[in-house]
Amino acid sequence: MKLITCCKVVRDELDITTGPGRELITENAGLKISLYDLNALEAAVEIAQGHPDSQITVLSLGNKAMLENSKIRKDILSRGADALTVIADDGCDVLYPTESAALLANAAEKIGFDLLICGEGSGDLYAQQTGMQIGERLNLPCINAVSKITVNGSSVIIERTLEDSVEELELSLPAVISVSSDINVPKLPSMKAILAANKKPVTQWGLSDVDGALAQTTAVRVSAQAPEQAERLGIIVEGDSDEAIATLAGYLRQALN
Repeated sequence: MKLITCCKVVRDELDITTGPGRELITENAGLKISLYDLNALEAAVEIAQGHPDSQITVLSLGNKAMLENSKIRKDILSRGADALTVIADDGCDVLYPTESAALLANAAEKIGFDLLICGEGSGDLYAQQTGMQIGERLNLPCINAVSKITVNGSSVIIERTLEDSVEELELSLPAVISVSSDINVPKLPSMKAILAANKKPVTQWGLSDVDGALAQTTAVRVSAQAPEQAERLGIIVEGDSDEAIATLAGYLRQALN
């Protein structure tokens, strides 16, 4: 079974700082695999364990600095993938779902697959659209919010946990799905897997290799700012008397209203 998992490399949110105008400063932030995509990769690994002839290819799109990073490549390949294909171009630094989906769909079609798995969103934009748009562009069955996957011959049975019920659907293969973050708990790679990652194949493509055209963008980021921080009042209510409790309750009502 040929499996593709889309993994986005993002800046570590713990390293992101803000400037005087509340602008986000990401230049010194470290790189990591989007946490939601780790769930997608783990789901592919679990499927492959039940189908020994499976092949897992991770597909990633981004700028060259991110995708040519040897540490990131090793991290991806140490988590169960058999191969890594990257579409690396500095024009792909900030893409929105429509543009990302077009490039990823072309690349996935070129690689070939039975099942393509995405995370529920990305760690930076979290638009929750890319997986669905890939399926639409390839004219394949696609579904999101998947919480369980069972491969059944030439089809896949998936479950989605809704507010008051569990929905079960059967999709014919090939198909595209986006998994929820509660589908599994991604495992940490073993030392053996980390060492073996160095020997796994990496294919690097440019935009021309996937018939990419970045000129037709549908959205442009105007700005990204941290929310304004309200100044703390610094009110301290001491003691546990009825009067102190009533005073505290009054402040809480004020804050909630």
